[in-house]
Amino acid sequence: MTIVRGVPKYCIAFVLCLLAGSAVAQAPAETGKAPLIIIPGLTGSELVNSKTGEEVWFKTRRSKDDDIRLPISPNLARNRDNLVAKDIIRSVKFLKILPESEIYERLIESLQSRGGYKEGKWDAPAKDGYQDTFYLFPYDWRRDNVENARLLVRQVEALKRKLGKPDLKFNIIAHSMGGLISRYAAMYGNADLPAGQPKPTWAGARHFDKIFLLGTPNEGSILALDSLLHGYGNIGGGVNLPFIQDISRFDVFTLPSAYQLLPHEGSLRAYDENLQPVKVDIYDPATWEKYGWSIWLDGDFTKKFDAAEQKNAKPYFLAALARGKRFQAALNANTSETVPVRFYLIGADCKETPTAILLLHDPKKNRWETKFKADAFTRADGTKVSDVQLKPLLFTNGDSVVAKRSLANETAASNGNKHVLPIVSEIYQCEDHGKLVTNPEIQDKLFSILQAAQAK
Repeated sequence: MTIVRGVPKYCIAFVLCLLAGSAVAQAPAETGKAPLIIIPGLTGSELVNSKTGEEVWFKTRRSKDDDIRLPISPNLARNRDNLVAKDIIRSVKFLKILPESEIYERLIESLQSRGGYKEGKWDAPAKDGYQDTFYLFPYDWRRDNVENARLLVRQVEALKRKLGKPDLKFNIIAHSMGGLISRYAAMYGNADLPAGQPKPTWAGARHFDKIFLLGTPNEGSILALDSLLHGYGNIGGGVNLPFIQDISRFDVFTLPSAYQLLPHEGSLRAYDENLQPVKVDIYDPATWEKYGWSIWLDGDFTKKFDAAEQKNAKPYFLAALARGKRFQAALNANTSETVPVRFYLIGADCKETPTAILLLHDPKKNRWETKFKADAFTRADGTKVSDVQLKPLLFTNGDSVVAKRSLANETAASNGNKHVLPIVSEIYQCEDHGKLVTNPEIQDKLFSILQAAQAK
């Protein structure tokens, strides 16, 4: 069942046959649409070695010479390696015995065959054909989201100069973490995080008109914490293949973007063995020590990091955690109902989605266990708690990765800041997180809205 709020009930009738590889021919949509930018989610861009050209992500096994880990030091901006983003991941070809899996290819094909768009090139745009054009924005998803938002703004500014169109505005389709990048770009333009109390300037609004947020974790995801504790989980990308290329917690630890996906301040839900709420400040380093989350408490810490990395681990962690909190505060700083950019939420509210943690204390070993799954357990007094009791606490409705409450930023609204993310409309379709961009009904609604306003 589809739920649409704030969107006209009519939509242009497109038919996309996804079964058996068949397709229904469609006439291109009428021309004159504003240019479009596609921003993928976490892990949704290819990473290659800038010196050798070797593809490092995504491939079926780890590179011999490269790793997706970043160097670690307190100076996050300087923690760079040789990897650069090349293209968004259109499809992934597995071993010969496994079929090819499309990632963003289906969206690209639909934009061309059904939406009437053509793919444009940032470096060599067609000056007489900027309308009905989409541009792909691959980025290094390991790095700081502010850095990538600023890169987006600079690329747009350079493109507008090449086109000779200083007043041109773009629409954005952003998947998952890509939505956080687009939000920051619109709110602050090419500016770093404010030093003090953040106040949106909307400096990037001169470049953007409509921004579609597909499955964006606007108040974070509990799966980001799970990944920092246990290794990679699908916290936003659509590429979740740990059985082929393992991403350990030691890898995730080095990625600043992972900390920016943590549940926002005040939104983390945690329960004790009596299923009572527990207040947990996830941005207090002491919390990580108390519950045994700190990477240096892991028995394999000294095996996975060399001496220099071990020395830098704690200063780096403190810097990454603090910047993650500041990034989220910057996104949550808007208090004005009227903003110069129109935001649309697109997600799901029908899939079982992780939303909380269970904190169990073992008095004999004097340590804590953090549980993300609704597994039955026995309390210290011998009474049992079933999975049926746990599931309503630890799971909620969403797209299996991002909870609806996170997409809609409901915590901020319930705390009195209902203008944090002013939305034109909300569209909910029963779909998994990684397939939101490929769902034909979602595409119908996207194309309908995009065609409603012609390029100026």
